[in-house]
Amino acid sequence: MTGPGLVSRLILISPFFFWGTAMVAMKQVLPQTSPFFVAAVRLIPAGILVLLTAWLLRRKHPQGLRAWAWIGLFALVDGSLFQGFLAAGLSRTGAGLGSVMIDSQPLAVALLAAWLYREKIGFWGWLGLLIGISGISLIGIPQAWWFDLIHGQVTHISFSWAGLGRRGEFWMLLAALSMAVGTVMMGKVKEYADPIMATGWHMIIGGLPLLGLGLWGDTLPWVNLTGLDWLNLGYATVFGSALSYGLFFYFASQGNLTSLSSLTFLTPVFALSFGQLILQETLTSFQLWGVGLTLVSIYLVNQRQHLAQLFHERARLYGERSLGPTLISPAKIPVPELIRQSLPKDS
Repeated sequence: MTGPGLVSRLILISPFFFWGTAMVAMKQVLPQTSPFFVAAVRLIPAGILVLLTAWLLRRKHPQGLRAWAWIGLFALVDGSLFQGFLAAGLSRTGAGLGSVMIDSQPLAVALLAAWLYREKIGFWGWLGLLIGISGISLIGIPQAWWFDLIHGQVTHISFSWAGLGRRGEFWMLLAALSMAVGTVMMGKVKEYADPIMATGWHMIIGGLPLLGLGLWGDTLPWVNLTGLDWLNLGYATVFGSALSYGLFFYFASQGNLTSLSSLTFLTPVFALSFGQLILQETLTSFQLWGVGLTLVSIYLVNQRQHLAQLFHERARLYGERSLGPTLISPAKIPVPELIRQSLPKDS
């Protein structure tokens, strides 16, 4: 009995395991080649695999100018920008820390959905957003700045755009924002095209500009790659993109969205764990606090509706237990009982 249940749970968390460990695999390749080449190799072959799967499943091919326009826009935002920013940021920061920044995108999704679709954020959502901003600030703002602020030495804090561009956390934040916009766009894309077909095409179309940038910066970006590097790229492509997206969409189509959204925090957990195990990545105390707060915020924002419903039901049950006897209307008590209750106790 426990065997199949355990296997099903492992399969359910496998996309988040693949996404987290793919960050570690990509990180090992980046010193040998261009970030844009890595992003392109991760996207284009994975897109081909997704399209082949969609074809085997007899999914409908995109039809009409409007469908291709939305796929093209989706490819630009969620393909080129997201994966380009991610690879650029990953070359400047750790895999674990970068994954935490990337997976903070539900915070931006909640704000965009509230603005565009008038979705309610609610108490738990706003609490999660505030905690998330605090966590991202602890991760992204240099530790020296925090010490200067604590000691009131604000004049020692200096800012430069060049320095900002050298920080991987900045590029990861841009990647998270791009992914958030892409997530919101997906609802519109699904109106005009099959989601699996759209996913495959957006990977291929979005990967082509990245491949061009990778070849422009280095005409032979693969020349220094070893066999292990190609294995890491293959893992990031097959498991970290094609298979993980396929499993995610399958579970989503089965109505497991609540379970999936509650598990998204596992991606940075896996990335942090394997980054420390394989790459010996370490975090400062400020970054550890930031990671903890960000993971809590991701859970609160993703589960805000479930938490609101849960606490509403608990409050209702508590109210019924504590106020139950007083909620009985006198009109519903039989007349003789009313007369008996009005009599003196010794009668």
